[in-house]
Amino acid sequence: MPAFSLPAAIDGAVVTSERYRGKAMLITFFATWCPPCLQEIPTLKELHARFQQQGFSVVALAVDEGGGDAVARLVRQARINYPVLMADRSTTRDFGDVVAIPTSFLVNKNGQVVKKYPGYASRGLLEKDIESVL
Repeated sequence: MPAFSLPAAIDGAVVTSERYRGKAMLITFFATWCPPCLQEIPTLKELHARFQQQGFSVVALAVDEGGGDAVARLVRQARINYPVLMADRSTTRDFGDVVAIPTSFLVNKNGQVVKKYPGYASRGLLEKDIESVL
């Protein structure tokens, strides 16, 4: 997984990929104006809550170009329970030139990307794949 150091959408505190060393993660690139991205939020909240105690985290990387205000508003309104960070161009490039959203990456506890999900991914598929890396 590419290393990152990005500001949190809510408070701007810098979060680095080192914080997640040894954890399985679902990194998801999204935007507030993307209907399938918004559709995924309830599933991502449930998966984060369900598997958090087993060393798993959803980490959302917002690609909104208008700044963090809209993203922070969405985090509060949707009561998102997982970290939401503001992605930059180098992060989208480092993950393989993410051009379509949502795009998600499943990362195992060794920090290796084991699966890429271009577009909306179903809860059943994500659940099965997350269980396989825990």
